[in-house]
Amino acid sequence: MSEAKDTVTTAVYDLLRKAIIEQALKPGMRLPEDTVGEQFGVSRTIARHALVRLENEGLVVARRNRGAVVAEPSEAEAHQVFDVRRLLENEVVRLLCRGMPPIGYDRLVAHIRSEEAVRGKDGPVSIRLSGEFHILLAELTENAVLARYVSEVVTRCSLIMSLYARSHSSDCAVDEHTQIVDAIRSGDETRAIDIMNRHLGAVKGRANFSTEPDDVRSILSQYGKELAQ
Repeated sequence: MSEAKDTVTTAVYDLLRKAIIEQALKPGMRLPEDTVGEQFGVSRTIARHALVRLENEGLVVARRNRGAVVAEPSEAEAHQVFDVRRLLENEVVRLLCRGMPPIGYDRLVAHIRSEEAVRGKDGPVSIRLSGEFHILLAELTENAVLARYVSEVVTRCSLIMSLYARSHSSDCAVDEHTQIVDAIRSGDETRAIDIMNRHLGAVKGRANFSTEPDDVRSILSQYGKELAQ
């Protein structure tokens, strides 16, 4: 692929990824190549390459006779993704407690200000900025491999929350992000990791995961009690 086509493909990929993160494109939505190409003013080939990149990140699934659709993670996969995210972000916090780039705190504070600016105003942007805060933390470790994996897992968490979340609280996210930065600044790895784990636990807690499948007997028994009255 030529450099020009690669640049256009990346631009289409970035915009589709943004639409998924901001929950404009919902899990299960079809993404036909011709429709993507038409809406972005690009060829089907470029649209296909962009969709393949998203598929490689687990954000899109290619289904026989249906083409590409936004992924619909199962509950089991969702739990696995959050488990991996916790492990990766613990390492991020550990590395940053041991050394932060000179302008690292300035960048983090500026990002939190951006989050505060949309607090309670723009849900989709708030969701995207919340995820980008964690990606920025990973980038500041200056470990490119770790940053890439964190970016992928954070994005997949956004997709999971789009499918399962009961609510998104930008107020909680901003406050918790400030606590994380303060903890890292203190250099106390144990405290910083504990705060990060509680934060990620709160994020996961906003998802409506059922611990076991609904039992038709238990459901009907509740309505049966009304009949008996």
